Amino acid sequence: MLTLITRLLGKITGSQVLSVAVLGVVALVAGGVAFAFVDHVSIGTGLYWAVTTATTVGYGDVTPHGAAGRVVAVLVMLTAIPLFGAAFALFAAMATAARLDKYLRMRHPYSPGSFVVVLGMHPTVPLVLRQIHEAGGSVVLVADVDSTTLPDFVHHVAGSPTDEQTVLAARPADARTVLLVAPDDGDMLVAAVLLRHLAPDVPAVAIAQSTKVAQALADLGVARTISTEELLGQTLAKSLEAPHAADVLLGILGGDGYKMEEVPVDEGLVGTRVRDLGDRVDGLVLGIARAGRVLLAVVDDPELAVGDRLVRLVADDRGGR
Repeated sequence: MLTLITRLLGKITGSQVLSVAVLGVVALVAGGVAFAFVDHVSIGTGLYWAVTTATTVGYGDVTPHGAAGRVVAVLVMLTAIPLFGAAFALFAAMATAARLDKYLRMRHPYSPGSFVVVLGMHPTVPLVLRQIHEAGGSVVLVADVDSTTLPDFVHHVAGSPTDEQTVLAARPADARTVLLVAPDDGDMLVAAVLLRHLAPDVPAVAIAQSTKVAQALADLGVARTISTEELLGQTLAKSLEAPHAADVLLGILGGDGYKMEEVPVDEGLVGTRVRDLGDRVDGLVLGIARAGRVLLAVVDDPELAVGDRLVRLVADDRGGR
């Protein structure tokens, strides 16, 4: 509820407050000049009368003496008073929104390094959110969607992933990793630039619609980018060579009893080839991640080096989730 109120109040801008206030001043000045003309007083006296009338003070030392003056007074009361009241109300709403926004940011429920930030909405996001949750992770979603449509386990930061203040509220610099998703390529690239500005050292993964966008994201420092068209094409191609290839892939990604993880290479293993690891590491080593590339164990049999990360399948202590 507080998030919804903040979003509604946040739509009030400083320019709107200024516009209403300027209209109020115009109505006040016009009323003062008109009063001076019809009641035959100085412009200074007319403006003084207009100010006391618009502020509802009404000292009574200057009053209209004829029908024309009363008409001007009615017009000032029906225009200047509501306009100034609206301006003050809008200003108070902006101040309230700022306080609520600060309050909501303080309520971020997760400690540094314990959560995943997802920037943007995509048809695959609900499934991704649930998979992260079932794997024991916490999720912060930055998207301009209705909070009531999201699962209870998702911490929602309402707004566009291309807005700096909105993304900042999700604390991407404290996240374990960030997932970039967007149906629009332009928003994806803007979000990537913003992320690298706010959290330059946090690992980021992106789901891109095309290989061209994937390459652009790689140039922006998002080294691990999944192109949906390339992933689908490669899966289908391998399935033609081995009919059960897709089943094996889905089994690895979604099977119970084990999980896929990425860990730094221990210093004692530097210089060892993957085929010689044996039982020196837990699980099944699928490959190593090096400088933004993955070297498959079955193809390259790479020699481990400083800075490499092992990609492996290991037993999942949670068992069948």
